[in-house]
Amino acid sequence: MKLSRKDFLRAGAAAWTAGAFNIVPSTVFGADAPSNRINMALIGCGGQGCGDMGGFLGFHDVVFRAVCDVNRPKAEKAKRQVDDRNKNNDCKMYEDFREVCDRTDIDAIIIGTPDHWHAYIGTYALAHGKDCYGEKPLTHDLGEGRALANAVKKYGRVWQTGSQQRSGNEFRRAVELVRNGRLGKIKRVEVGLPGGGRGKKADPNAKIPEGLNWDFWLGPAPKRPFLGVYDWDWRWVLDWGGGQLMDWIGHHCDIAQWGLNRDYSGPVSFKGFGPYEPESGIYDSFKSYHVECRYDDGVELAIASDVRGGCTWFGENGDWIWVNRGALESSRPSIKESKTEPGELHLESVGHQRDFIDAIKCRNTTPADCEIAHRSASVGHLCQIALLTGREIKWDPKTEHIIGDKAAESLLFRAPRGEWKLY
Repeated sequence: MKLSRKDFLRAGAAAWTAGAFNIVPSTVFGADAPSNRINMALIGCGGQGCGDMGGFLGFHDVVFRAVCDVNRPKAEKAKRQVDDRNKNNDCKMYEDFREVCDRTDIDAIIIGTPDHWHAYIGTYALAHGKDCYGEKPLTHDLGEGRALANAVKKYGRVWQTGSQQRSGNEFRRAVELVRNGRLGKIKRVEVGLPGGGRGKKADPNAKIPEGLNWDFWLGPAPKRPFLGVYDWDWRWVLDWGGGQLMDWIGHHCDIAQWGLNRDYSGPVSFKGFGPYEPESGIYDSFKSYHVECRYDDGVELAIASDVRGGCTWFGENGDWIWVNRGALESSRPSIKESKTEPGELHLESVGHQRDFIDAIKCRNTTPADCEIAHRSASVGHLCQIALLTGREIKWDPKTEHIIGDKAAESLLFRAPRGEWKLY
């Protein structure tokens, strides 16, 4: 039987009155039916979080129901962004992410907070039935990453990491060329990441801005006085971030491992150097660094601020492929211009955020799922440990333990402060 929309609504009104009909079939409203929409919330309303949200707001089948930040002015700004898009005032605003995750009408969240919060918000959200789009690096330390990846599996949720380069044409093309053997056997990969990383000077007389809950902002991180450094420049403080190394490891190292077909593994040794130069009474991340890593088959991987930015794979015959945002080069033009043949790896993407929404609906894995993101970030965490200890680190990627160095092993996980825990 076919009903017009007008007839259906007339019949439906009577059924609702009788209390016998409470589901509207998606065929009535098509793609915009309530049953087809993904209800989302943003947790962490800084520049990156709001930028991520802006991409999702463009989808017809996504509706934002809530925003959350311990800095009220940021939450208010994000709410205005949502309300302007929705043409109403329905978006709710929260300070405590747990209140958002406890809502049964929220399907998925964005985690756009500083690094030290990723695992704690993520595991809580997963345990409460939320699919997650989480910013990179995946977590503040390696042990948190393992806990988060395990939670995704335990609770059967969809996770997409904001390593959007996996959806970029030049990166997918570069990986295709490398994986399809255009360079022959890969001997070495060089991943060039930015150096530097300092910002506003610490001010012992700084006052906590109105609307900022500083203790909640610190959360599981060690207790510290407010010194005026928290917005953006938190990246260069090891209690909260990991410097440029960790800020970018989830991008270019992720591509390097993808090209090597090592998404679920990693190097077995790390040896690095870099001057340790704390500044301004608060900044303590490495401004320059060079770490030489090696996989179990002898392939070398350099993670460094003193090599060409982006990712370069070197083949056994001296040929190479280099990729960075908006650029793809090869040692010979014929390599870059070669066509993908039938039966070879061919990578496609409808867009990083669209991939996440489609995966939620189909309950599929995503191009940058949690396990992949954990393995990419792990390379950075181990590079950081090699730099901090000044020793070569031997690593077992299967058991995820450092071999023969208990002091270094202790740096894999930091116990949280106060009430916070991983779910």
